[in-house]
Amino acid sequence: MPKSRIRKKADFTPPQAKSATTSINLGGRRWVAPLMLAMFLLGLAWIVVYYVTAGSMPIENWGNWNIVVGFGFIAAGFVVSTQWK
Repeated sequence: MPKSRIRKKADFTPPQAKSATTSINLGGRRWVAPLMLAMFLLGLAWIVVYYVTAGSMPIENWGNWNIVVGFGFIAAGFVVSTQWK
């Protein structure tokens, strides 16, 4: 029976594990989540107030443009959400 080759390299040693306490780096993006939620809520409130008051108060009656404005705020919230890390 042939003899197997002798290993010349040292056995594999895994790299040292990082410390158990890793800090979460929020960076300078703390403004993203509050602004995103504010845009969502503002858009939702705009649409709800328009429907509940039938366009009389406090939002002026712009016809269907009120819905476009409300969804615009919601879309802006989604745009801001792309900055969240």
